[in-house]
Amino acid sequence: MIERYLEDYEAGQTFTTGRLTVDAEQIKAFAAQFDPQPFHLDEEAAKRTVFKGLAASGFHTASLVMRLIVVSEDRPVGGFIGLGIEEMRWPRPVRPGDELHVQIEVLEVRPSASRPGQGMIKVRTTTLNQNNEAVQVSRNSLLVPCRPGNTFIKHAESSSVSPAVAQRIDKQGEGR
Repeated sequence: MIERYLEDYEAGQTFTTGRLTVDAEQIKAFAAQFDPQPFHLDEEAAKRTVFKGLAASGFHTASLVMRLIVVSEDRPVGGFIGLGIEEMRWPRPVRPGDELHVQIEVLEVRPSASRPGQGMIKVRTTTLNQNNEAVQVSRNSLLVPCRPGNTFIKHAESSSVSPAVAQRIDKQGEGR
């Protein structure tokens, strides 16, 4: 397993998770508990809907994506601590038999101006099925710790932090 500190990330990096296969019983079980709509629960009823067949709930898909990300070999130190979701779309449904995997692209790396020991990475996650068709796309911000005893200035020019802020963050860390 590779655990990364804030300094280990840079815009443009990509990571890919393992894969998992979704089955009809998982779709129905999730729906029965959390999203009991006919197109998630019953194959025959689902045929008469906009989906034209059984489809996983978008939030079931989101849960599967979270599992794929959390068990991946490459992760931030301390885990995936979400600060928020800016965008979440489901461009096509997840069907029984779909094999999903996630591609993660780092969009931005930014140290915290108020907390020098941590920062934020913004990522786009694209969940693909076995045909490499996107079934979920999201843009998320994650909290990531800095390496202990190290301040973050490596990526200041490529981040949204001005050089003046990066220098101030660096000076705050000098007294430790």
